[in-house]
Amino acid sequence: MDYSVQQVDRETGARVGRLSTAHGAIDTPAFMPVGTLGPVKGIDPVDLEQLGFGLMLNNAYHLYLRPGHKIIAELGGLHRFTGWPGAILTDSGGFQIFSLAKLCKVTDEGVSFQSHLDGSTHFITPETAIEIEEALGADIMMAFDHCVALPAEPEVVRDAVRRTTLWAQRCQDSRRRRDQALFGIVQGGLDVDLRVTSARDLVGLGFEGYAVGGLSVGESKAEMYAMLDVTVPELPVSKPRYLMGVGMPEDLIEGAARGIDLFDCVVPSRHGRTGSLFTSFGRVVIKQARYVRDEQPIDPACGCPVCARYSRAYLHHLFQVKEMLSSRLNTIHNLWYFADLMGQVRSAIAQGTLRSFRDEFYRSRDLAASEGFATDVEGLRSAAGD
Repeated sequence: MDYSVQQVDRETGARVGRLSTAHGAIDTPAFMPVGTLGPVKGIDPVDLEQLGFGLMLNNAYHLYLRPGHKIIAELGGLHRFTGWPGAILTDSGGFQIFSLAKLCKVTDEGVSFQSHLDGSTHFITPETAIEIEEALGADIMMAFDHCVALPAEPEVVRDAVRRTTLWAQRCQDSRRRRDQALFGIVQGGLDVDLRVTSARDLVGLGFEGYAVGGLSVGESKAEMYAMLDVTVPELPVSKPRYLMGVGMPEDLIEGAARGIDLFDCVVPSRHGRTGSLFTSFGRVVIKQARYVRDEQPIDPACGCPVCARYSRAYLHHLFQVKEMLSSRLNTIHNLWYFADLMGQVRSAIAQGTLRSFRDEFYRSRDLAASEGFATDVEGLRSAAGD
């Protein structure tokens, strides 16, 4: 893997870069669709290619449980197994310490998990996590880390930072393949000193890239952005920076403005399945009765194949009758929106106009809210520092 910074916005510090892997190059800032078990739910790899994505996320923990990393390795690795020709990043399973907290026990040695599928017990160490990720054959592997829910007691966060650094070193020491990049993950909760300490310790271990983890786990937007403000400056300019599990449109813009290069989230697909569609003016909640006779596309300004062909009325009908096509079309539209938004962000950075682009984004959402459309960004200007 190789990463190069191509242009920096002097006003904000945002940057445009290029991430080159054995399975293609990705222009950054970029959003990664999430295919926890291999595919993005209901979406074919061809769809992702046509939507312009070159990098997606798979989850090593879930693939370890089924069908098993050894089976995937026998079948040629994730790329061949899933039919996805682009690059793949695998999350090590550290997030499951947070999301499955009631089913796991954490020690310095590793994590004892109770499977959410059948109750069976599994013990994963940093060495095991690397073994799994190397077998899967991802282009980018994430180090095993300890993510805690927020708010958390100071001693809990401090212990998680210490353990994350300990595990990061063990991940580095246990690597056998050097054709896969390994990223370290900064933890620290909402403690400025711990965030800085975690970042500096991980940078000292010499990873190929760095992620900011442990955010979007219970804190406010303002708190999340404040942690980015103190963490990102500690990370090497020459290495890619990844904000894990964060993916509302405003978060992509705010993260990019702070120098983040990669994002991932289930938002486009999960919102699509629940009938919440992102547009240039806010969100269309397609199940609402107001759309039963609406002949307009989801977003008249959108160039996606769904908006080119289908009306809000038809999509409303599909959702109401629980037709499986509803989830697929809604997800395709949302993924197009996210890909297009990141393209606009890259263009704004290259032209030195990211701040005005950001201001216009918020103005359009204010107008949408006044006209009754769903929006998630009311009051975010104060959180973003305006």
